[in-house]
Amino acid sequence: MTIKKLNKKILIPICIMAVISIITIYSALTYTSSELGNLALKQGLWYLIGAILVFFLLRMKNEYLYRHTIFLYILGNILLLGLLLFAEPVNNSKCWFTIPGIGSIQPSEFMKIFLMLMLATMIHNFRSDYKNPTLMQEFIFILKTFVIVLIPSVLTFLQPDTGAVIIYFIIYFCMMFVSGIRIRWFLVAFGIVALAVFGIFFLFFFQQNLFIDLFGTDLFYRFERIFNWQSGTGLQLENALAAIGSAGFFGHGFNQTPIYFPESSTDFIFAVYASNFGLFGVILLLGVIIYFDVQIVLLAKRKLLDTDKYILAGILGMLLFQQIQNIGMTVGLLPITGITLPFISYGGSSLLSYMILVGIILNISMEKSKNYKYK
Repeated sequence: MTIKKLNKKILIPICIMAVISIITIYSALTYTSSELGNLALKQGLWYLIGAILVFFLLRMKNEYLYRHTIFLYILGNILLLGLLLFAEPVNNSKCWFTIPGIGSIQPSEFMKIFLMLMLATMIHNFRSDYKNPTLMQEFIFILKTFVIVLIPSVLTFLQPDTGAVIIYFIIYFCMMFVSGIRIRWFLVAFGIVALAVFGIFFLFFFQQNLFIDLFGTDLFYRFERIFNWQSGTGLQLENALAAIGSAGFFGHGFNQTPIYFPESSTDFIFAVYASNFGLFGVILLLGVIIYFDVQIVLLAKRKLLDTDKYILAGILGMLLFQQIQNIGMTVGLLPITGITLPFISYGGSSLLSYMILVGIILNISMEKSKNYKYK
C-alpha cells in the first residue's frame, strides 16, 4: 500500500473538514468552559490518532474486520451494558466511560460501526445461502437482523441516548433497503411504524397522564424537548439563529462569534462556523460535505464485494441523516436532538469512529471484487 494508491477524492475533503473543524472549535472556545481545556488542540490530537487508525486499517484490510465482526458486536454490547452498570452519570446520562488523563469514551459511537459490520456480514451470508429466498426465509432473516439492532438500541436508549438509537435504525433501514429483500417488507414496516408513532403521539398530546403511566416521565420530557422546536423558543436556538442571521455574506470574522449559546463546540458547531464565515463559508462547507457524500455514492456504484456495498449504504445513510439533522436543527427546521455534525463537531469518540469509517472506505476503494463467505 502506497500513498499514491489512496483515493484522493476521499482524503482531500476529510483534510478540509479537519481544518474547518479545528478553527471553528477554536472560535467556540470563547463560550466554552475553561475546565474542558483547549478543545481545538484536543480535536487536532484526535484527528492525528484517527489518521493512525486509518493507517492500521489500511494494513489490516476490511476482510479482517468482516471475519471478526461477531466479536466486535459482542464487545460493543458489553461496553453499553457496562455503562448502565458502572458509569458515572453526566447530565443525568450514562453515555461515557471517563478515563483519567485521556477523557471520555462513548461506546455508542463505535457501536454504529460494529452494527454496520454485523449487518453487512449477515446480509452477505443470507444472499449467499439463498439466491431466491421464500417469504418465510426472508421473514426469519428480518427477525434475526431486527434482534441484532434491537439489543444495542435498548441498551443505548436506557442511557439515555435517543439520537444514537435513531441512527442505529437509519443504518438498519439503509442496509436492508440495498440487501435485495422484497419491497413489501418495507411497506409493512412503514405501516407498523406509522401506527405506533400515531398512537404514541396521540397519547403525548391528548392523554399525557396515560402516556406518563405507560412510558414514564423521562420519555415524556424527551418528547417535550423535541417538540419545543416548533415554537422557535429557547436560549440555544434563539441565540444560534441570531448569530447566523447577523453574519451576512462573509460573517463576523474568525473568532468573532457575537452571542453565547450552549453546546457551541458540539451540537451547535454549525452556528459558530456560519456566524464567523457567513454565507460564503456555509456554501464552502456544504460543497465539501456534498462532494464527500457523492464520492461515496460513486464508489458504491463500482463493481465491489457485496459486503462493501452494504457497508457503504450504512455509512452514507448515517452521514446524510446526521448532516441534515444537525444543520436542520441549528437553523430551526428540525427538532433539537443532540446529534452532532460529522467530522466538524468536537468529540473524541465520534471523530475516531468517523476516521475508522474513512479507513474502511479507503480500503473499499482499493479492493477488487472477491467472493467471501463470513461465518
